[in-house]
Amino acid sequence: MRKRVFICSLIGVFLAEITALLFFLFKDINTAQDAVQVNEIVHSVQDDWPEMEKHKNRTELDYVVLGQDGKALYRTREGLSESIHEAIVHRDTMVDIDVGVLPAGKIVIYNDSYQFFLAGKRRMAFTLLAAILLQGGICIGYLVYLNRRIIRPFQKMEGFAERIAGGSLDVPLEMDRQNLFGAFTESFDIMRAELKKARLAEAKANADKKELVAKLSHDIKTPVASIKAASEVGAALTHSVRMKDTYMQIIRKADQIDGLITNLFTATLEELQQLSVTPVNLESGELKGLLENADYLGRTAVPEIPECIVCADKLRLQQVFDNLFANSYKYAATEIAVEADIRNGYLRVSMEDMGGGVKEEELPHIKEKFRRGSNAADIEGAGLGLYISDYFMKEMNGMLEVENGEQGLKATVLLPC
Repeated sequence: MRKRVFICSLIGVFLAEITALLFFLFKDINTAQDAVQVNEIVHSVQDDWPEMEKHKNRTELDYVVLGQDGKALYRTREGLSESIHEAIVHRDTMVDIDVGVLPAGKIVIYNDSYQFFLAGKRRMAFTLLAAILLQGGICIGYLVYLNRRIIRPFQKMEGFAERIAGGSLDVPLEMDRQNLFGAFTESFDIMRAELKKARLAEAKANADKKELVAKLSHDIKTPVASIKAASEVGAALTHSVRMKDTYMQIIRKADQIDGLITNLFTATLEELQQLSVTPVNLESGELKGLLENADYLGRTAVPEIPECIVCADKLRLQQVFDNLFANSYKYAATEIAVEADIRNGYLRVSMEDMGGGVKEEELPHIKEKFRRGSNAADIEGAGLGLYISDYFMKEMNGMLEVENGEQGLKATVLLPC
């Protein structure tokens, strides 16, 4: 519908331009003097000839009365032709004044046809200029419409796709059902939601695996420790060298089994090393856009970021902010206070919610994998957000500090300047 209105508007303006141009080209400009007014001028001048100082113009035309010697005896206004030569050049109308037998002088009637031509030319120029400006306004308006309805939604989807590729699945894609791609963007967000479900299922499977490994390690380590302890007692009590060697062999194998169980337990924590982090020089002003993108519910006023150059991976840093804001949304659901300053060679960006924080004894472990605060037991989550964010910050030569602030949990991102 809007496309049809745009095309019809352009065609209408174009036809108006052509019509105005043709009207100007074929309009007949009347350059003839009004004979009635010319005759009125001649008779009035002849009647007033003896006393020209009392003569008054009774018409709408401008003219000059010249005597026999060529001097101007009367003029309606300044700037008119006052010689025969000037009158010929200007194509003015010249009429003899007959008083008696011989001509007593001349009347030079001003030719204003050129002024009418210039006035028409100006009107035509203004008309075409207005039409061109109208065309430009229509085109600019349509470009703004295209940018808002097509280009901007695609740019949002481009950034959304980068986040998905980077593993950030908590931030939904904003949808405007009024634009042409509302259903298309909705499909993308459905894909994100499904991927998030799959990620949570995977995280749950990993957590179950960790729990299974922990249980197995406990169940295995207990009898192994008993075997080792009994062997140590036997080695201490026996006087036989052969039996002592046998007991020592059992102790070494028990230690080997214990080491293998420990390796099995820690192997589940090494998948994160496969995510690449590539820090580059980044202007600190770009962090404001990352914070605004992460705060998709609009629960904070992002402050001005102090100017400096930081070393960071933009995509991974976006994931860090996404995780921090998503945690605050899920566990606190309050306004978020954001502050930024430069201290000790680091750009510090702090985010504090008003949810009361977590227990002090839980703070040292809150960044560990699959660890969550006790206040999050009934809330969906895998306990990976802070763990991943902490890993990314370390890879960017920065830090992630988590502490209880005055009103809630406070997370501070430190980036080297």
